[in-house]
Amino acid sequence: MRILIALGRSALLRRGEPMTMSHQIANIRRAAQQIARLADGNQLVIAHGNGPQVGLLALQAAAAGATGAAPLDVLDAESEGMIGYLLEQELANALPPHRQVATLLTRVEVDADDPAFIHPTKPIGPVYTEAQAERLVISTSWTVARDGAGFRRVVASPKPRRIAALQPIQCLLDHDTVIIAAGGGGIPVTVSADGRTRCGVEAVIDKDLCSALLAADVGADLLLIATDVDAVYADWHTPCECVLREVSVAGLRSMSFPAGSMGPKVEAACEFVSRTGRQSSARSIASKRWRAARQARVSCACKPGSAGSPSAHPDEVLRTLLSR
Repeated sequence: MRILIALGRSALLRRGEPMTMSHQIANIRRAAQQIARLADGNQLVIAHGNGPQVGLLALQAAAAGATGAAPLDVLDAESEGMIGYLLEQELANALPPHRQVATLLTRVEVDADDPAFIHPTKPIGPVYTEAQAERLVISTSWTVARDGAGFRRVVASPKPRRIAALQPIQCLLDHDTVIIAAGGGGIPVTVSADGRTRCGVEAVIDKDLCSALLAADVGADLLLIATDVDAVYADWHTPCECVLREVSVAGLRSMSFPAGSMGPKVEAACEFVSRTGRQSSARSIASKRWRAARQARVSCACKPGSAGSPSAHPDEVLRTLLSR
C-alpha cells in the first residue's frame, strides 16, 4: 500500500509547549516511531506542518531589520529543511538499516491571483496575548487574528495548484525510499504566463491541502492525517457532539468545522477522496491503533444505489477510523 502521512503541528510541537529544540526533537522522535510501525510492506510519503517554526523564523527575520529580513518563501524552505532533517534522522533511527529515508525541498505552484493574498488566514508562529498582539501589529504591520484563547500572526495561504518536480518523488518511491516532501505545504511559487519562469511568493500553503494534492499525484492508496485529538467530531463542544467514524464526502461538506484546526483536514480529505475514489483516514498519532491504518481499504457509499454499485462515484466514504 502507498500511504501519504500528513503530520500536523502537534506532531512537532504540542500546544502550550515552549518552542525549544529539545521539545521538538522529543515530539518528532515519538512521531517517527509511530510512522515506522507502518513502514513494513508499505511505501510511505510524509508531509508535515511548519506553522510555529516558520513564524519563529519570521520573528527572527523581522528582528534583523529591513535589510536582513528574508521573505516567507525563503523561510518556508528553511523550515522545510530543518524539520525534514530532524524527521529524517529519527526515522532512520527507527527503521531497519536497509530502508532509506530522503527529504526533498518541494516547490508548489500557486495562482498569483488567488484571493488568499488579499485575505490572509493562515496562523503561523507563537500564540500571543491580546496586548502582545496589539504591539506586534504596530511594530511590524502584520495581520493578527484570534487563535483559540490567544492571538497569532496570519498570512496568505493560497490553494496549491501543482507539485513541481514530481518525477524525483516518484522515482525514489519506486525504489522503496521513505520520502519526506512538501513540508509546511511546500515552497509557494508562481509561474510566468509562458510557463518558463517561477518566482517565490510571500505565503504559507496549507499543509493538509498540499498533502491531498501530493497524495493524489503520487497515486497514494490512503491519505492518513495525523492529529492530536482522538476523533473527528460533529457538533464539537456542544451537547450533541458525536464521533464521525464513517461519512461520505457530501455528508462532511454539509457540516461546519473550525477553519483554523479541523476544517482544512476535512477539506483535504474530501479533495483526495473526490479526486481519486480512494480512502482518507484521520487519527491521533498517539493512538494505540495507529498501525490499524495499514488495513484500510477503499469503500464506497452509494447515492442512491446499493453498496458497490457504479452510481457510488464520487460520493466515496471517508472512514475516519479513529480510536481512543
